[in-house]
Order: sequence, then structure tokens, then C-alpha cells
Amino acid sequence: MGAGLTLTGRQLSWLRIKAVAKRHYYVLLRAPHRLFDVTIWPLVDVLLFGSIATFVNPAHSTAGRLAAGYLLSGILLWHVVYQSQIALATGFLEEAWTRNLLNLMVSPLREAEYVAGVVLFGMVKLFMGIAVVSLTALGFFAFNVTDLGIGLIPVAAVLLVVGWVIALFVIALVLRFGTGAEALAWGILFVVLPLSGVFYPIRALPWVLRPVAEALPSTHAFAAGRALFDGRGVLWGELGLALLGCVVGGAVTFLLHMLSTFRTRGYISRYT
Repeated sequence: MGAGLTLTGRQLSWLRIKAVAKRHYYVLLRAPHRLFDVTIWPLVDVLLFGSIATFVNPAHSTAGRLAAGYLLSGILLWHVVYQSQIALATGFLEEAWTRNLLNLMVSPLREAEYVAGVVLFGMVKLFMGIAVVSLTALGFFAFNVTDLGIGLIPVAAVLLVVGWVIALFVIALVLRFGTGAEALAWGILFVVLPLSGVFYPIRALPWVLRPVAEALPSTHAFAAGRALFDGRGVLWGELGLALLGCVVGGAVTFLLHMLSTFRTRGYISRYT
């Protein structure tokens, strides 16, 4: 992440990308309690929302089945956003916590290589978290995620991008305001969760919040996820709006601007 390097103009080094991923793997190997986010938390979420689903569907009515399905499919898809965002955001925060940012800044490592390395490691954690959610839902509540069909793949892919965009936004704020902004790595998700209609259509929200919900790319992705459960197939229009929202959001541009500010104003002193 040296000062003279940019995101374009040179070929990425696969060796450096693997080195970043291995660095985070070794941290996890030495501190297995860091697996809490991909083991215990997903398990608790499925038990919580699965139990609520069982409660609202005691007589197996149509409305109860719909609510139960929305809860279980929603928590599955939510963990795609959660795991992708947390993996990338906390991957960067690990450098701040260990006072390693200065070492990265003076190395030949490029920004894109660092992000790619953290994303590569984060994908492993993502698959672990989703596996816990899927197996718990199947074993305890007889909810088979494969019943949603192959359309689940593009929906999950879009939500993966949404999680990365949120993480880049959080990283940019931490660069600008210091580790005091690290609470956003978890807190911002609890703002996005109710506004995205994860478990319900956004028409259930108070009317004053609906325009805000419509502006979030995650809202359209979750609408496509509910359509899969309803048997309406893949809503490509909704997925297109979600991707467009990610692009218009300009997280990468914002991050680069904050990184430039971080360098020119000497904010590295906060981490040394």
C-alpha cells in the first residue's frame, strides 16, 4: 500500500494476494476464538429465527408457512451479507489493532492486492458460516436451502457484492476518523438489517422509511430472494437495481479519497 502505487497500471501479484490471505489464516489458527462469527453466531441466529418461524406456523397455515419461509430464507441470505462484510472490515481492522498499518504502507503491497487477499480469506469464512446456517436450518427445522433452486446463486452473488461495498465504506471511515469508527463494522449492519426487508416486504415498514429502504441495494436483492421462496423465479430486474445501487454508491471512490486524505494528513500516526 505504498504511497506511489495505484489501483491500475500494473498486474496484480498472486503471490502477495496469497501472502495476505495466509497472514489472516495464521492469525485465525493461533486464535480459534475468532471463529465465533462463523460458527456460534450463525447457529444462534438460525435457532432464534427458526424458533420464531415454528411459533408463527403452529397449524401449518398458508400465512404461517410464508412467514416461516421468509424468516429462514432471510437469515440464510443475511449471513451472506454479514459474513462478507465482517470478513473484509475486520480483516482491515486487524492491521489497526496490531499496529501493522505502517508496515503495509511502506511495503510494495498494492491496495487491490491487499483487498483481494482479505477477500480470498473472507470467502473461506463465508462458506463456513453459510454451511453452519444451512445445516442448522436443515437439521433443526427441516428447511432445505436447495429447495430455493439455482436462482439462489445470483441472489447470493449480488448480496456478496453488497457486503463488500458496506465493508469498503466502513474501512474508508476508519481511515478518516480512526479506530473510534470501528464500531461501524458491526453497528452499520443493524441499520441495514431492518431497512432492507430481510424478513418482510418493505411495505411493512413505516411509510417515512420506505424511500430510504428503496434506495438501498440490499433491499432489491432480498426482494429477489423472497421471490425465489414464492416460486416466482429470479427477478433479474431487482438484482440489476441492486448492482446499480452498489455502483452508484461509489464505495471504491470514497475509499480512495479517504486513503488519499489518510496519507496527505499523516493519519498513520494514530496507529503507531
